[in-house]
Amino acid sequence: VMDLNEQLRVSDPWAIKGELTLSCNCEVFCPCVLSLGQSAPTEGYCLTWAAVRIDEGHFGETDLSGVKFGFMAEIPGKLGRGNWTVALFVDDKASAQAAKALTWIMTGRAGGSTGLLKILAGSFLGVRQVPIEYDTKGDTRIIKIEKIVDGAITPVRGKDKGPVVITNSQYWIAPDILVSRADKSRFRLFGRNWNFEGRSAEICQLDWGNQQH
Repeated sequence: VMDLNEQLRVSDPWAIKGELTLSCNCEVFCPCVLSLGQSAPTEGYCLTWAAVRIDEGHFGETDLSGVKFGFMAEIPGKLGRGNWTVALFVDDKASAQAAKALTWIMTGRAGGSTGLLKILAGSFLGVRQVPIEYDTKGDTRIIKIEKIVDGAITPVRGKDKGPVVITNSQYWIAPDILVSRADKSRFRLFGRNWNFEGRSAEICQLDWGNQQH
């Protein structure tokens, strides 16, 4: 049960612009981008981690610009059926208020772009503040969540030297997705020991919030 103060905060306007890099257990490419969660992942279930670099963002009066965060999700079947297990990681340089704001956003309680998580996430394993690195070297995104994630994600090269892109999708994360592969992708925590090297990955420009029309 939320107290009144928290109810007021959860309805605060929020927005995040930045970049998301995601790695999952699907072979070749994640079908959710096109099926919008109605088709099963290629192995029948979804294991995924992602990291976000917020370039500009806020939650009410709390500035989120420059904050890095990550999440993991384990989904037993079609994504639209729910029963997701989710955990959140926020860079240890972020303020306590920023970590709380991102917890509200990433559990769906703040509505907007991530509001579906309130319906789909059945189990929340909590939030941890740990050092997070999100760097770009050439086209490759280097992601490190200390002692948890070690990733290197590269866009798939297209015909004209640029990457393969899916545009104008109704995918919940973003409409434009750089089709990518994991050069390296390890996740270790909560008894999970994942290695998604060579598997599906995505890089998206984020424009999330709860004030969009």
